[in-house]
Amino acid sequence: MNIYQLFPRLFGNKQTEFRLNGSKAENGCGTFNDIDNTALEAIKDLGFTHIWLTGILKHASESTGTHPDITKGRAGSPYAVTDYHAVDPDLGTMVDFEALVNRIHDKGMKVIIDFIPNHLARQNKGFDPCNFYYCEGQGFVSPRQVAEQPYEEYPAKATGNNVFAPNPSINDWYDTVKLNYDEHDTWEKMLEILRFWCGKDVDGFRVDMAEMVPVAFWQWVIAHLRQDYQSLMIAEIYQPDLYKPFLDAGFDYLYDKVGLYNTLERVLCEGHEAKEISEVWKDLHDMDDHMLRFMENHDEKRLASPQFVGNAFAALPAVSLSALMNTGPYMVYNGQESGEDAVGEMGYSGDDGRTSIFDYCHMPQHQKWMSGGKFDGGGFDEAQKKLFGYYRKLLYFRNEHSAIIEGKFYDLMWCNPWYMNFDPQFVYAFLRYSDSERLLVVVNFNRTEARDVEVKIPHDALALIGKSRANEFDMNDFASEMVPVHLEPSETKVIDLDSRGVVFGNL
Repeated sequence: MNIYQLFPRLFGNKQTEFRLNGSKAENGCGTFNDIDNTALEAIKDLGFTHIWLTGILKHASESTGTHPDITKGRAGSPYAVTDYHAVDPDLGTMVDFEALVNRIHDKGMKVIIDFIPNHLARQNKGFDPCNFYYCEGQGFVSPRQVAEQPYEEYPAKATGNNVFAPNPSINDWYDTVKLNYDEHDTWEKMLEILRFWCGKDVDGFRVDMAEMVPVAFWQWVIAHLRQDYQSLMIAEIYQPDLYKPFLDAGFDYLYDKVGLYNTLERVLCEGHEAKEISEVWKDLHDMDDHMLRFMENHDEKRLASPQFVGNAFAALPAVSLSALMNTGPYMVYNGQESGEDAVGEMGYSGDDGRTSIFDYCHMPQHQKWMSGGKFDGGGFDEAQKKLFGYYRKLLYFRNEHSAIIEGKFYDLMWCNPWYMNFDPQFVYAFLRYSDSERLLVVVNFNRTEARDVEVKIPHDALALIGKSRANEFDMNDFASEMVPVHLEPSETKVIDLDSRGVVFGNL
């Protein structure tokens, strides 16, 4: 499963001129219709099986007329939903959305959208007083007061990120209010919303801040939903102690942010040793294959941004490792494959290394692939062509090799310490193997230096992969138990242990 996170407002925007804090008319905005057959064919050709359409629900914005004091930026946060049963008018109509879903299905891909159960916009439709928490006897005070007439709310509702006070800070989710799950009416409304979108042929949901909603609700709602729909359920979650309860409740996959993503960030940017990656799978206790892996999404800094790695190629070891380490889904954020660097201030979001989700803006590097709607990479320079080609090769590799699709994982770091011809500071090695294939994956995180290493494969690993096929593995081929590997800076290399040939490496 390869997921392409597509933010329609950004993805289809062809406007190249930009004005700080500009309006939709000034800065442009992508629509559902911009995601046409040409665009979808290009996405499929990259190797994607699923598209997560991000920010499609009607939400607080200048276009929807929400009060400026409770709207983040002119385009607004897509997670401050004003109507769960409507699409955002900036993107088109419900008919346009339904046509897009049909186009995606016609290309053989599946559709995921956001489900946002914890909070919604302060100005919202379809909910009753019992569905919220309140700060009794106190009026709401917005930390952002830009309108002549301030927004009035009395009594103040609790803010979405669990701020039970009338005066949230500018760093809080002050544009949202928290839903009350002490009331069963809230449960019923959420189930109806899920069923509504399943009725639009949506195949699955990425659940925003799932951990802020009780586990009991998820047990109930997923069981009820799956009486009629076999929807894919992915939880955004950051508390490892909740991983097992959420999987037991029915979620298919969970965000692996605090585990693999954060560890790779430390290895890439803070000088941590590559061998620390081993702690990720150990901490997961056999839940590894239920983790959604990624190195970019709308919440995180762009890999190529100055605030993160600063170089899309230097980030490829982390991209490759996270894509090849387990059988779970892998996700790429639109623009990542083109080296989007999010340089400069767009407006409300500031210059923080992220492509703004609050402002009307565009993705300059992505537009070079989009090439006016041809999606032929006509604007790419040679480096971007190479980067784009790498992502395509990696995604196809995931979908073409049984050792990756369904194979098992064996970490080789325990038997490759410093005192051998190995470098666990920068090099990470593991096996992936199935009944028909045995692969050795070796990654070099050093950006400037090549590495010549000898990877030891211990006897117990050889026995495991030898028994994984009907025709017994010839142990004599590995009498030395050592596999020599040359790695260029920032290179990932995959070696087929049967042929000893390199089946994946730098372009």
